[in-house]
Amino acid sequence: MGKKVRWSWTSALIGAATAAATAAVIAGKPKDPSFQLISISLTNMKLKCPVLDAELILTVHVTNPNIAPVHYSSATMSIFYDGGILGAAEIDAGSQSARSCQLLRIPARLSGLQLAHRVNKFMSDVARREMVLDAAVDIDGWARILWFNHRFKIHVDSHVVVDPVFLDVIDQENKSEMELFLT
Repeated sequence: MGKKVRWSWTSALIGAATAAATAAVIAGKPKDPSFQLISISLTNMKLKCPVLDAELILTVHVTNPNIAPVHYSSATMSIFYDGGILGAAEIDAGSQSARSCQLLRIPARLSGLQLAHRVNKFMSDVARREMVLDAAVDIDGWARILWFNHRFKIHVDSHVVVDPVFLDVIDQENKSEMELFLT
């Protein structure tokens, strides 16, 4: 009939270890974090004749889906309106636990002078109650996996539609892309 197969504990253990290592590699594959703008709050208006600069707080929900906590350095986010730079937001250095969510409160400043250059477009957006803003930021960081620190860089592009009267977030699309450095 057929040849009888002999059972081997060594083969079984090697197979189980291989399956466990494969599962760990799949689960440990770095995933891009996600970002969502929750709210915009006006904190201050500063008169710089002949225009007003606005200071805001951006509340952003950040999700780290990875199995390792991350640490990141400070960064400056550029905010664009109608093809030109409108202002900036300063992201402080920090960290985030593995597989967690947190709210970041990011101070931003918008230039009234830059908005004045686009006054016709802005008045049209106020009348429609829809203003399209874009933002971009590169964030450098590192994650400790086993005994090694692995550096990474995250590039985030955001496209946000806000109500310029009440500063409500109407719609948004956020794309993040992480680059992992193995050296």
